[in-house]
Amino acid sequence: MLHEAMLYKKLPDNNVKCNLCARRCEIKNGKVGFCLVRRNEKGTLYSLVYAKACSACVDPITKKPLSHFHPGALVMSIATVGCNFRCQFCDNWMISQQNEIEGKDFPPEEVVKAAQKHGCQGISYTYTEPTIFFEYAYDTAKLAKKVGFFNTFVTNGYMTPEAVKTIAPYLDAATVDFKGGGEPSFYKKFSSVPSVEPIYEALKEMKRNDIHIEITNLIVPKIGDSIDKIRELAQWINENLGAETPLHLLRFHPDYRMTTIPATSIETLEKAYAVSRDAGLHYVYVGNVPGHPCENTYCPSCRELLIKRYGFEIARWNLTKDMRCPVCGQQIPIKGKLHPAGYSYPYALF
Repeated sequence: MLHEAMLYKKLPDNNVKCNLCARRCEIKNGKVGFCLVRRNEKGTLYSLVYAKACSACVDPITKKPLSHFHPGALVMSIATVGCNFRCQFCDNWMISQQNEIEGKDFPPEEVVKAAQKHGCQGISYTYTEPTIFFEYAYDTAKLAKKVGFFNTFVTNGYMTPEAVKTIAPYLDAATVDFKGGGEPSFYKKFSSVPSVEPIYEALKEMKRNDIHIEITNLIVPKIGDSIDKIRELAQWINENLGAETPLHLLRFHPDYRMTTIPATSIETLEKAYAVSRDAGLHYVYVGNVPGHPCENTYCPSCRELLIKRYGFEIARWNLTKDMRCPVCGQQIPIKGKLHPAGYSYPYALF
């Protein structure tokens, strides 16, 4: 279904400039942008993936990961094909790097109905990059808000400030995924991204618009595991987003075109955890290592164990009703409330 795009500018000779992602592609008549899912037809830019979901799944919100936002909640996760990155290690490459427009008709109103049917509390735009299916996400998010749902993006952050401002009234939280510590040369070589600066600008814009932010950093052995870069990213988060911003240090697993690189060692993850805490961040987590003590939330004042996790599950909850440490009274920055346990594992609709 062709659907006119948002955030583009008409140029002479039926050309257009897309102002949605930070690439700001200039697209000639009959051509598509870098994402492969936005096409110029005689001076009008169209989304080729509007309401065409390639995946829909009921997920625990911890899968996003979001550890300080509506803990225990379930979200309806949706995605379309396409991406504005070309990550050689992508674990969703089958859909993110898909050249053909494929998917099931799943319009915004049906997404919301499905979320209600399956006992969700929110909707997450995820798996591929939500920026490239922005119009679909935007319309769905508006409807979701009307029925009391929250909305979250799982994003690479490579969007324009205009895009952030446009979605901000309907977007409650965002997980912004860094790769390789944010090292510019890593992004250029392994993700085909010319500059990382737009990610930082988008994060600042999210902060200004009061969107709850959690950061992930995928630590890739040998080529993206510099402890200095990990420290620098943690320092930037502390200085620009605040010490209470959760940082998730994710273990790399071999996939797609990088199957010869081993999984990140636990030792490297623990070093990354230590330097991130030393940089002043209060809530640092190790991800993709079920059962590791650094999956848990600890009080930054007295180190009391507050939330014990195992993978996607909350195994123990030890906070007061007003989200304080029961030992020292420290206020813990949890947005939203604790929700009753739902599915233990993801449940796919298609």
